[in-house]
Amino acid sequence: MLFGKLLPKEGNFFELFNQHAERIVEAARAFSNLVANYNDVHLREKYNRDVDNAEHAADRVTQEVNRLIHTTFITPIDREQIHALINLMDDVADLIQDSAETMALYDVRHMTEEISRLTDLSVRCCERVQDAVKLLARIGEPAVAESALKTCEEIDRLESDADRVMRSAMSKLFRDEPDVRELIKLKAIYELLETITDKCEDVANQIEGIVLENS
Repeated sequence: MLFGKLLPKEGNFFELFNQHAERIVEAARAFSNLVANYNDVHLREKYNRDVDNAEHAADRVTQEVNRLIHTTFITPIDREQIHALINLMDDVADLIQDSAETMALYDVRHMTEEISRLTDLSVRCCERVQDAVKLLARIGEPAVAESALKTCEEIDRLESDADRVMRSAMSKLFRDEPDVRELIKLKAIYELLETITDKCEDVANQIEGIVLENS
């Protein structure tokens, strides 16, 4: 009886992963709304706050996961995998917030078609990350494991699409933009948005590793 009381229980890591993924999608959709309503200063400020709130909530989940890693005796998957996954996910939320902050700090005056396309791809990547994360608790089931791997493959394809948009955007920017200051601003924004999809791909790769080792 005493031993049972002393043994730390398994932390609910999968539920915390799901909570974090929800905050990522919230941040991504708020950023998308910011881009869509950029000319409305009041809405821009509102959606900036929404991005910040979602990122702060994601940080709290990350802190709880990292705390549980050190206080839980038995974890459902390898604790190094848990640590790597939650921190990669947190990087996604951070990059979304960085993108919103950079637009404000650089005083970007208008949105381009390329920003809209990269934002859309970022949102879709984040949504697929959420889909993949939801499956982690049941990857012992062959059909669920296969579905998780297919979702990760979709994230890889979306990242490749974003990479192509990025290269095209850079080519157009250096070819057509006469204002050097505007060029520097837009280049930074394009790079940040493409990095969101890169980091989602890193999350997908980590999930693939977890699935292959634990299914």
